[in-house]
Amino acid sequence: SCPRHVCFGDVAGTFDLLLSDRPLLLVTGHCGNWELLGLVLALLDFPMAVLARPLDNPLINEWLLAMRESRGLRVLTKWGATEEIQRLIDTGSRIGFIADQNAGDDGIFVPFFGRLASAYKSIGLFAMRHRVPIMVGAAMRRDEALRYSLEITDVIQPEAWESQEDPLFYVTARYTRGIELAVRKAPEQYLWIHRRWKSRPRFEREGRPFPEPLRRKLESLPWMTDGEMSRIEQTSRVV
Repeated sequence: SCPRHVCFGDVAGTFDLLLSDRPLLLVTGHCGNWELLGLVLALLDFPMAVLARPLDNPLINEWLLAMRESRGLRVLTKWGATEEIQRLIDTGSRIGFIADQNAGDDGIFVPFFGRLASAYKSIGLFAMRHRVPIMVGAAMRRDEALRYSLEITDVIQPEAWESQEDPLFYVTARYTRGIELAVRKAPEQYLWIHRRWKSRPRFEREGRPFPEPLRRKLESLPWMTDGEMSRIEQTSRVV
């Protein structure tokens, strides 16, 4: 039944990466049907694991875990999974992350819809440590009932970040941009209830001017425009 409900959208140049024996980090957000994304890849026989936080209700969590794992999708708990992720990378697995929530004070502040937002740095650290590509995409709902399209918005190869002055900032900013591109395709399919911009950079909290080192990092991003840079500064301005 999978082909009746799911098709591959614009995946030119990315399918070979999925078919290879090389490990891969897959990043998505709460856009479209994020549960379907990992499940479809597992059904297509790709070795697939996802990182997830257990639900607060143990009965619902048990039901959801059984549903996720019933078709070969492996679910790792969000806490204490570092060693297992490293082992899966060594065996050439694909590991999925939902990476569009507020990462708190421990995250890296990068642009998301023209405003700085705290993003997870663990994805970039795993990718850099093991030289693993990152693929960003989403399973987007189509016009037909129960029809979805797997869309890839970006693929980040190790060569891209290795030439950057701050590789971790670059990777984090770029995968966050990939999520934003997916959301912009169908904003009505995004789960906007998360407080994505809840945490604020220290310079904002302390009422200090926009830091010059951060400005230079942002301006060095290949996709950064003058207009977006202006919006970021405007939304970070202390009144």
